[in-house]
Amino acid sequence: MCATLRAPRLVMSAIGTILVLATHAPSAWGKPAADRAYTVANYPVEARAANAVAAKDAAIADGQKAAFRSLLKRIVPVTAYREMERIAATDPAPLIDGVAIRSERNSATEYIASLDFTFQAAEVRELLNRQGVPFVDVQAPATVVIPLTRDAKSAAGPSGEFRPASGTWNTVWPTLDLQNSVSPLKIENAKPEIGADTFRGLYDDSTLAASIMTLAAAYGTDQVVVAIAEVDTEGRRVNVLLAGQDAVGPFALKRAYRLSDGDLAYTLELAAVVSQGILEGRWKAVSSGAVAVAMPAGGAGDEVSFDAQFAGKDEWNAMRRVLLEAPGIDDIRIGTVSGGSASVSLKYPGGGPALARTLAGYGISLTDMGGLWVMRQGP
Repeated sequence: MCATLRAPRLVMSAIGTILVLATHAPSAWGKPAADRAYTVANYPVEARAANAVAAKDAAIADGQKAAFRSLLKRIVPVTAYREMERIAATDPAPLIDGVAIRSERNSATEYIASLDFTFQAAEVRELLNRQGVPFVDVQAPATVVIPLTRDAKSAAGPSGEFRPASGTWNTVWPTLDLQNSVSPLKIENAKPEIGADTFRGLYDDSTLAASIMTLAAAYGTDQVVVAIAEVDTEGRRVNVLLAGQDAVGPFALKRAYRLSDGDLAYTLELAAVVSQGILEGRWKAVSSGAVAVAMPAGGAGDEVSFDAQFAGKDEWNAMRRVLLEAPGIDDIRIGTVSGGSASVSLKYPGGGPALARTLAGYGISLTDMGGLWVMRQGP
């Protein structure tokens, strides 16, 4: 029997009505607000087996394990991710409160579905407390997110054009689990009365505050964040600016995502998922007592270039996740990636020495090897 989760493709379109698999369990939207973070919604699964029934059973079993890992990443601060290893062997089946089908299709040997997994909040809290794993499950006030696109060729000058998000950048945001996040999001379109100067001002530290005030007035809330994607075909990357004000405060962060095998749709999906993770991470950092750094977009921070060395794909993905989500890291660019190393450049206040101290808290070492900085997993 072969069972696989439908990843890294992050979304599936709904093709059916919702059916409840565990009829004893309350639906996700029927849960108390305090427990809402314990539902992992719209999770895609896929499995193949000798027959349709076995394939469905395998997909659900593997799906609940993956959904549990997603739940832990949602509520555990990034700085405590290593502590999750203490519960890595936990069987999530007894913690499941219910599973709901958003969509499904199957053949004689294959099952594909999009599922909502609801976990028992009290039991998960007890497990984490018993193992000493810190977590944040109190939701922040909702933040409005405005997805936009910008022409990369004109982005550097005053003629840069901002347009409503289209294609994958438009469709991927509503498919994310926005309601159950510890940092809930509401996707809205750009209002016609907001001019390009307001969006352009988000790129400059000196005009960031004024642009945030304009957005707040237009949307009737202080919590408005703009997600601007620039597709740089020549540079083979997607540049994303995430700027505005969330429940933590004003901020602006730039990220560059390398086009994976020229697959623009996948890269934009990844950028949206990481952007949501950044907003979650900021809220978790403040709620757990850590310091969340709000970096301006105007280039604050010192340039740091280094060689990331890793033993395999899983180790590199773990290191990359920290780089993409850790507060304070700005304007990150990942260059050539080989079998065991990757070239990385970014900006960080205080440069290499300060970055090394921060990464040490995540279990990652950054060492100056005679003028060449090298990043590795572990001390």
